Amino acid sequence: MKTKLNELLEFPCPFTYKVMGVARPELVDDVVEVVQRHAPGDYIPEVKPSSKGNYHAVSITITATHIEQVEALYEELGKIEMVRMVL
Repeated sequence: MKTKLNELLEFPCPFTYKVMGVARPELVDDVVEVVQRHAPGDYIPEVKPSSKGNYHAVSITITATHIEQVEALYEELGKIEMVRMVL
């Protein structure tokens, strides 16, 4: 039986998103901008380039307050033009 994410989490809790996108300077700013709309705070995202440098993985941790917030961020982060995947 598949366990739902909200059954595994106890809110509030830290929740990390890893956003994979095209290696452009504005990628980090766009990710932080979306996160700020749903979970305002001071963020210092961790950025790791791919082996060829074409993509960046941006990791950002929020304090999630409810499952709807987590789901909304997955959806909106995925809509950023440069983003290829959100984990």
